[in-house]
Amino acid sequence: MASSLLISCLVLVSLASSALCAAPRRPVDVPFGRNYIPTWAFDHIKYFNGGSEVQLHLDKYTGTGFQSKGSYLFGHFSMNIKMVPGDSAGTLLICYDWNMQLSSQNAEHDEIDFEFLGNRTGQPYILQTNVFTGGKGDREQRIYLWFDPTKAYHRYSVLWNMYQIVFLVDNIPIRVFKNLKELGVKFPFDQPMKVYNSLWNADDWATRGGLEKTDWSKAPFVAEYKGFHVDGCEASVNSRFCATQGKRWWDQTEFRDLDSFQWRRLKWVRRKFTIYNYCTDRTRYPQLPPECRRNRDI
Repeated sequence: MASSLLISCLVLVSLASSALCAAPRRPVDVPFGRNYIPTWAFDHIKYFNGGSEVQLHLDKYTGTGFQSKGSYLFGHFSMNIKMVPGDSAGTLLICYDWNMQLSSQNAEHDEIDFEFLGNRTGQPYILQTNVFTGGKGDREQRIYLWFDPTKAYHRYSVLWNMYQIVFLVDNIPIRVFKNLKELGVKFPFDQPMKVYNSLWNADDWATRGGLEKTDWSKAPFVAEYKGFHVDGCEASVNSRFCATQGKRWWDQTEFRDLDSFQWRRLKWVRRKFTIYNYCTDRTRYPQLPPECRRNRDI
């Protein structure tokens, strides 16, 4: 993977192991301005079709980004994204940052990340996911995708409730992070998060650990977005619980775990497309992290 383009997104999943499960509801696609606002380099965000489609532009001077208007404590979040085509080495696209990143903002912040690492022409993109809880991350997993993300729009989603965080691509689960507080593993449940998305230069690390640098002769680098779906429990940044807890569709019993078909799809992704999993990195983790076995990461 010869590029440093990173897309960072957020997805949430459930904990119960015996409950029935269902596919997430069909997203309700709305214009960009309904749920999001630009955060920097406003002239590098381009709007089309009445704001229903947006492009982020990166050149040698700056990238750009946007964030959600509201803060959320649990929900279902998704976007349709078409990645930067061609040689995107050295660029970083973050599509959710809840600190899809979904992210809170303090020393012990929580964060749910979808990140695309850019590539050289002809090489596959790497999709990286990560989960920060209580300010601690280092839970990276990386996969190749089973399609070319530059040729058409694909939907990247996060389902987050009290039981699990689920990362999905085109409604196929690619990762689950369960609420395992009984094992002493922290889980994001009491810090509302915003959704952040950005496209920026990260050639100091994003492609092959920084070995591949951005080729600015290929600029501008353009990522395309549409389908700005948010179905979350909106809360103030100081809230510690969701006022509608237990009443939303993504909070019901069937979304506390994956069903057998979804687990098979996840196993297929792990078997055929995983290129790095922190759970199997014995250099970094001589002792298996306690969540790995319960999340079926090994």
